[in-house]
Amino acid sequence: MDMRTHPQPKMKLVLIGNGMAGVRTLEELLKIAPDLYDITVFGTEPHPNYNRILLSPVLAGEQTLDEIVLNDWSWYTDNQIDLHTGWTVTEVDRIKRVVHATNAQGQVMTSAYDRLVVATGSNPFMLPLPGKDLQGVLAYRDIADTQAMIDAATQYPHAVVIGGGLLGLEAANGLMKRGMQVTVVHGSDWLMERQLDNVSGQLLQQSLEARGLQFRMNAQTSALIGNESGRVSKVEFKDGSHVLADLVVMAVGIRPNTQLAESMGLHVNRGIVVSDTLQTVTDPRIYAVGECAAHRGIAYGLVAPLFEQGKVLANHLAEFGIGRYTGSLTSTKLKVTGIDLFSAGNFMGDESTEDIVMSDPAGGIYKKLVIQGDKLVGACLYGDTVDGSWYFKLLRDGRSVADIRDKLMFGESNIGDVGHQGQSKASAMADTDEVCGCNGVTKGAICKTIKDKSLFTLEEVRKQTKASASCGSCTGLVEQILMFTAGGDYSATPKTKAMCGCTEHGHQAVRDAIVQNKLLTIGGVFKAMDWRTPNGCASCRPAVNYYLLSSWPKEAQDDPQSRYINERSHANIQKDGTYSVIPRMWAGETTAAELRRIADVVDKYNIPTVKVTGGQRIDLLGVKKEDLVNVWKDIGMPSGHAYAKALRTVKTCVGSEWCRMGTQDSTQMGKDLEKAMWRMYAPHKVKFAVSGCPRNCAEAGIKDVGIIGVDSGWEMYVGGNGGIKTEVAHFFTKLKTAEEVLEYTGAFMQLYREEGWYLERTVHYINRVGLDYVKKKILDDAVLRVALWAKLQAALDGEPDPWFEHSKAQLDTRQFTPLITA
Repeated sequence: MDMRTHPQPKMKLVLIGNGMAGVRTLEELLKIAPDLYDITVFGTEPHPNYNRILLSPVLAGEQTLDEIVLNDWSWYTDNQIDLHTGWTVTEVDRIKRVVHATNAQGQVMTSAYDRLVVATGSNPFMLPLPGKDLQGVLAYRDIADTQAMIDAATQYPHAVVIGGGLLGLEAANGLMKRGMQVTVVHGSDWLMERQLDNVSGQLLQQSLEARGLQFRMNAQTSALIGNESGRVSKVEFKDGSHVLADLVVMAVGIRPNTQLAESMGLHVNRGIVVSDTLQTVTDPRIYAVGECAAHRGIAYGLVAPLFEQGKVLANHLAEFGIGRYTGSLTSTKLKVTGIDLFSAGNFMGDESTEDIVMSDPAGGIYKKLVIQGDKLVGACLYGDTVDGSWYFKLLRDGRSVADIRDKLMFGESNIGDVGHQGQSKASAMADTDEVCGCNGVTKGAICKTIKDKSLFTLEEVRKQTKASASCGSCTGLVEQILMFTAGGDYSATPKTKAMCGCTEHGHQAVRDAIVQNKLLTIGGVFKAMDWRTPNGCASCRPAVNYYLLSSWPKEAQDDPQSRYINERSHANIQKDGTYSVIPRMWAGETTAAELRRIADVVDKYNIPTVKVTGGQRIDLLGVKKEDLVNVWKDIGMPSGHAYAKALRTVKTCVGSEWCRMGTQDSTQMGKDLEKAMWRMYAPHKVKFAVSGCPRNCAEAGIKDVGIIGVDSGWEMYVGGNGGIKTEVAHFFTKLKTAEEVLEYTGAFMQLYREEGWYLERTVHYINRVGLDYVKKKILDDAVLRVALWAKLQAALDGEPDPWFEHSKAQLDTRQFTPLITA
């Protein structure tokens, strides 16, 4: 007889639903009982577990789908979890304890279970309006909805969002950022009435209207009207009015997804009814968690309670049996389209309460605290939510506020008895204070993880602790904790190099200050940033002057005396004190008339040397300074800006118009590029090249922007440099049309203009920020790309030619008058 002991087979755990609540339960379970179960997960969507809260930044083009994934494919493999995405559980046999699932191809799969967790989440509510089944009418719940909205924004101009809650406003903001004209339809007097009171709701509406959103408040929608192709075309209201709509997004609420539970015979009442251990009251082997569960009559929709449920459920699945979920007192801390909001408790108040209110509409600040007896029972904050977590702690703990009532409105930093010292909120917090409400992470847990695992970045902290990984509203606080906890190790990272000896600030800090504070003069920058030398020096003044002009075109005050000598004279000074003049020839092409004028000027002013440049232009060398104005006038050709931190040349081959090898008209493309951007100043000189075929006669591979014609259109290269150290350009993207070449090149140039440091070539800018970063901004974000190109065009519109528009270009012509000497 074999007396050897055999290992007990693992129990089988099946999770229905691959969302945030269910997978968080698995994460907690794996921490405390990693070997207890063979785990199988069924998810209807074809994706791993992702952060549904961050779909709004994806819609707005601020993040990608990859960036919002919480647990990638490898996580399931590493934890030996059998994941089935794209499978929907259609039936559960509770007697045999078997789950039946199907996929889009009609295939059927079964899986046995010992314990079953139902985490089917919720379904968006669709108003039963006539026309609700038209094309272009959708909800906003998952990745598929988000992608459908992004696709629609590339084809159609008008969108209507029905619902002025958080989800509706985020959808509206994202579609507006994608270029659509958006109207929000809301049936109440003010926005987000479940999270805000009347005053804060009105402030939010005013702010969003200023950004371009339109609103129809107290509106009763009667029908959605379609066009002949079956797509929605307008939204009609009961008063007879209508708004145009090529896309209608319904964001009017959610309902627990209980269809499967009902078919299984589980007790359902406003959700799947569960006990304090998250067991269904019908079958103790089956649990429910998340938005589909109803606990003590409440189905929670916020992420923090769902994660609390997951922790308790994991405790029972691990057979510890000590956890109890007794419900959650919820607070809402949100960032709606960049505006901070917070509410908690009875923020509306009633006849038994009194309000303490601070309102500063011009400053975008509103605070309302609701007091009952001597306790804080509600809070509503708009614009300034830094003390939201403190107010929530007072509310949750039931602490008397009678002794601090006169200081309560001014926040934690003004209360002596809470131990808040100094200006850093993070450093003054107790270790037991909660930092991340969504995930229940305390300051002490974050600090310990940072020290134990030697963490240095926000992403590392998020990965290890989950702090700031959900709604993101505590990100700033987590960053503060990271900075002071990492201490000496953190400060050992490379320090910013100062611009010059006049200041300790680096280039990026100066750029940021100019943008954030809308500084418009050099003196204003020096004063705001406490420059050591009041008037700066020859190193920092040109840089600051450029940062002002590139940040606030047509508003910032140019200071010609802060430019280098060549830019003040608008010609290149030579070693003998004379100047060279290079008139602009569009893409290197000229005419007989231009050549005759150049020849006449050479003779008239006795210019000793005429040279064809490497950029396919003609250089007149040896021009006396006093002759410059007349040389420009007689030549009658635009400035070539060969002296400036600007677009110098666009070098081309003859292309398909003449060359039997050419595949594209490179000369015309070069002309279009040059005429679009020839007035463009930049952190350093910029050179373009356009070749009509891959033989690349124009040397596009060593230019700041190189365009090469191919059979299917054009290839774009960036970051090349033919200087002291030759740098080969990076392949950037393939483009089909000349219009795309202009757009992508213009967007890249504007990004470089806005973010490049003075005297930093494009190659060094790309090396500093990373090519992937540039691709993300230009290639992945269509809205940003179009906006950058538009900003560049607006900045260059009306920019003067300094050779002919002397006054507008602030050219001091007195410098060209020769001195009279005895």
